[in-house]
Amino acid sequence: MTAQTLDVNTVTGLVADAAAAPSLHNAQPWAFRYLPDVGVLRLYADLERALPRTDPDNRGLHVGCGAALFNLRVAAAAAGLAPVVRLLPDPECPEFLAEVRLCGTGPPDAALARLGPAIRRRHSSRFPFREETLPTTVRETLREDALAEGAELLFPGVWHVQSILQLVRDAEGREALAPDVREETARWAHTGSAGGAGAADGIAAEAFGPRQGRPSVPVRDFAVGRPLPGRGWALFEKEPNIALLGTAHDGPEDWLSAGQALERVLLRATADGLVASVTSQPLEWPEIRWAVRDPVSAMAHVQMVIRLGHGPEGPASPRRPVAELLDVL
Repeated sequence: MTAQTLDVNTVTGLVADAAAAPSLHNAQPWAFRYLPDVGVLRLYADLERALPRTDPDNRGLHVGCGAALFNLRVAAAAAGLAPVVRLLPDPECPEFLAEVRLCGTGPPDAALARLGPAIRRRHSSRFPFREETLPTTVRETLREDALAEGAELLFPGVWHVQSILQLVRDAEGREALAPDVREETARWAHTGSAGGAGAADGIAAEAFGPRQGRPSVPVRDFAVGRPLPGRGWALFEKEPNIALLGTAHDGPEDWLSAGQALERVLLRATADGLVASVTSQPLEWPEIRWAVRDPVSAMAHVQMVIRLGHGPEGPASPRRPVAELLDVL
């Protein structure tokens, strides 16, 4: 298949899969432009969907867009394509995040293609998981997936996990004292009588999960103190399986790489029968972000805290129609 024969319907399908990626508050802060004459798809940050209070440096925005870029690569490989990616191709246009030449030379990446079915099955689960440790072989596979995208995945020890849980609680306390942050979260978390029915973005009420019966849980409570009729409560894992995803440096290109590594890990976990949720709560406060990393590891900058395990799958999050995301030039 060549650039000249890659029709708009094919590209529309690729963008739909790309847009199934996770993003901070499910804001879906991405936009795509297709140049059919040269077979190039461009990824841009949609800065109107940035979260200036929660994510003032747009670190989380870049991570989400990186996850969308990885989904695009997987979908392209599954379609028999060999995309060539260039990150941040124009220094004068920082919102231009990546250029993807969809029909590169060489065979499609078979390892990526095998992850294709997991794209639509992957959903964040904010429900309790079973109290069981992940096998070493599973951890090693996930570490290798992160490394393949230029990131590191670390499974901290018991004492460090408890420290992270305390930092999550610290972050929650800071949010409770920051009305601007709470208001921004409330904008994207739908608690109305219809639970956000019909919304194309944000977090629907049914995806909040139950109220937490333990004081420290690595799951953001999107209700942020607001009443939600019919919402029950549950005990979450006492010793959750926590992984830290990080990079050696901490700039826009590293954030995009972290997003690709995050989605590769999440798709692999989904393909292997695991469920997951992610949080960046303690990473959103510079005063405590440094404390999340393991002081004896080589990981310099933690980009995401991931909770993994076996448990109920979360509901699918709403998605914006591709017509809102894709321009064909």
